[in-house]
Amino acid sequence: GTILDIQNVPKVLFKGQGGLLDIQKGPNYDKDKWLYLTYVKNIKGKGTTVLSRTKLNKNSFFNFEELLVSKAITDTTRHYGSRITFDEQGHVFFSIGDRGVRANGQDLKTHAGSILRLNLDGTIPKDNPFVNNPKALDEIYSYGHRNPQGLFYDKKFKKLYSIEHGPRGGDEINVITKASNYGWPVISYGKEYYAPIAVGEGTHKEGMEQPIKKYIPSIAPSSLIVYSGKALKSWEGNLLSGALKLRHLNRIILDKKGKVINETREFKSLDERIRNVVESPLGNIYISTDNGNLYLLVSE
Repeated sequence: GTILDIQNVPKVLFKGQGGLLDIQKGPNYDKDKWLYLTYVKNIKGKGTTVLSRTKLNKNSFFNFEELLVSKAITDTTRHYGSRITFDEQGHVFFSIGDRGVRANGQDLKTHAGSILRLNLDGTIPKDNPFVNNPKALDEIYSYGHRNPQGLFYDKKFKKLYSIEHGPRGGDEINVITKASNYGWPVISYGKEYYAPIAVGEGTHKEGMEQPIKKYIPSIAPSSLIVYSGKALKSWEGNLLSGALKLRHLNRIILDKKGKVINETREFKSLDERIRNVVESPLGNIYISTDNGNLYLLVSE
């Protein structure tokens, strides 16, 4: 196929872990042609995550709309998140990491450390959990997150999954529910970088959710999908994530109730940091790596 350089892209702050973060076709793309993007915007030398939408004509973006310039501005250059996914009820979800400021995870006055939910046009859903709470931002759907780099809504079982980086150990897969607190930095399965001691208060606390899967040591997850099984029947319903540090495609097998029953680590022999995993409309699985390679998985 032909590779085109896209013109008229937004100005991004490309520094540290920041830059263009995610791009997804909107759920009604066949009719309305909206593409949704998250990226880092430069605000007086500091960075914050922005959700925008745009359309593509040949090889140029047009009709560009900033839907939310998030209240997550810091001069740190890390833990931006950020992935985009859609449910079937006209909502867009996207994640923002704690920006390297741990207290942000529990602070409802910042968008950092949260998963946000908006209507497709950028307006706030009336039934968002904190809409009538003056001490919290209206866009927040869940909080207590460290750095969710994978987010996927499974339309079949109506579940929202996230996968996020822990500190030293303690990467997590969570099922995201409205208004829930996922504990960072009060609870974690990871250790401090400077010593082998627990982060926060330990691994459990009342009122804070437990992950369905934790990784010790860290795999450093990036991206997440629930696979349809269209082209590779034996992987139907599996969670697929890239791994950066431990360099493989992470495959999680769930039972019918959504409980994790097994994990396999595929394509270790590639020895590449797997950055993104996507499924085509035909069910083909594509993975991209930090080496700049794109791979198509074919069933034997």
